[in-house]
Amino acid sequence: MGPNAWEELNREVVGCKRCPRLVAWREKVAREPRASYAGEVYWGKPLPGFGDPSARLAVVGLAPAAHGGNRTGRIFTGDRSGDWLWAALWRAGLANQPSSTSRDDGLVAEGVFVTAVVRCPPPANRPLPSERDNCVGYLRRELALLGSLRVVLALGGFAYGACCKLLGAHKPPRFAHGAEVRLSDGRWLIASYHPSQQNTFTGRLTGPMLDAVIARALALAGGGGT
Repeated sequence: MGPNAWEELNREVVGCKRCPRLVAWREKVAREPRASYAGEVYWGKPLPGFGDPSARLAVVGLAPAAHGGNRTGRIFTGDRSGDWLWAALWRAGLANQPSSTSRDDGLVAEGVFVTAVVRCPPPANRPLPSERDNCVGYLRRELALLGSLRVVLALGGFAYGACCKLLGAHKPPRFAHGAEVRLSDGRWLIASYHPSQQNTFTGRLTGPMLDAVIARALALAGGGGT
């Protein structure tokens, strides 16, 4: 698929207003930034995925963070979850730098595409089923455009459940860190704990655990990073 297909999809994502509750919340957050971000102009719109269109690995999260991606305009950027994820992807050779702080910070993803099930920050990080269903078509189209895709790494139970349904996983195992599903088309779905503060601060997810699941995903994809 050519760049025009990506450009069209990204325009649709950014212009989406299907979910009134999410539209109201993301715009309210953008109008009323945290004191630590006072003076910053928030993105305040839905977020497309980010990464390498020739990627063999896709990483799927829940949704943008209210003061992370919703502020910076790039998925997993400007928040603690993004700090953890991109540092791990960098260690795996899938990014040119270990941090993602803004849209113009020079980050380049190499062999990986990072996205989410829901494209607006939901209140309390809890999207409604209808909001998930309104948004999941964008994820379906992104994965279809990734012609070299071999493995999907789902971060957290919400993303894992959505990806199981989207990818047609037959009798998948219950969500657990490291759970693997062989899909009917030969590709793989792998689960990981989400690199949220609730998991990283408590030690439920450690750096070595995240590194290991990414390494396993790369092995199943047939190669490592650069």
